[in-house]
Amino acid sequence: MSTEYVVRVAEDPADREACFAVRKEVFVGEQGVPEDIEYDAYDATALHVLAVRADGTALGTGRLLYGEAAAAKTGGDLAVGSLGRLAVTREARGLGVGAALVGAIEDAARARGLAAVDLHAQTHALGFYERLGYVAYGAEFPDAGIPHLAMRKVL
Repeated sequence: MSTEYVVRVAEDPADREACFAVRKEVFVGEQGVPEDIEYDAYDATALHVLAVRADGTALGTGRLLYGEAAAAKTGGDLAVGSLGRLAVTREARGLGVGAALVGAIEDAARARGLAAVDLHAQTHALGFYERLGYVAYGAEFPDAGIPHLAMRKVL
């Protein structure tokens, strides 16, 4: 597999469908998250990013919530964005796709004047996010039956 890819904001319907397909593959297919809770009302207004190979194969996705949508997840702070639904296909893991997606989401957050980004990390992924500068806080909690911790990075 080619290790070359680009990360872009998913602005057209085909890109957004590719984002949803990656999420279905990773969260629903691999992790057993019920499909009816994987997709939510936030998807309509979120900024979605997509990593793709030159041949158009989708490798990963993530989304940024900001404004009122993020405030519902970040304790009401409008200066904090919410990174979520970060997923990388099995074939693309280890290629730096996840870090590139997080970087693109952070760039989008900065462009919107946000001061920090929060996320809810699956506990097995804590090391990944810590390497990118995120710090865990609060108690562990379940989400879709998977243990998570809240994390934040000041931009």
